[in-house]
Amino acid sequence: MEKKTLVMGVIGADVHAIGNKILEYAFKQAGFNIVNLGVMVSQQEYIKAAIETAADAILVSSLYGHGEIDCRGLREKCDEAGLEKVPLYVGGNLVVGKTSFEEVEKKFKEMGFYRVYPPGTPPEHTIADLKNDLGVDE
Repeated sequence: MEKKTLVMGVIGADVHAIGNKILEYAFKQAGFNIVNLGVMVSQQEYIKAAIETAADAILVSSLYGHGEIDCRGLREKCDEAGLEKVPLYVGGNLVVGKTSFEEVEKKFKEMGFYRVYPPGTPPEHTIADLKNDLGVDE
């Protein structure tokens, strides 16, 4: 299998590192090349890393509820940087309050994210989506 490169990290002022490390491990075990930017990652850092590594996808995590604010404009900035074909994935506790996941998913897809995952999504689910979306043969 040709290794696909994923740039991942926890956006904004969020410092939730454990889930990030679990996902990194799962993605590596599934055969992906991982560029993990860690926590408190800015939009520019995702874009710079995606350009430098010729990333196949960008994965954004947020657990502190401010993902909507932190992710606003990321798709447009990626497009301006020449990353139009790089899909954006986002997951976690993305908004503050009791918003239904359906509403959250709709909002993030309108913001240009290809896939949106609720808190507690098993890594296997995301891995299957990535392999399908990126055309990875088993």
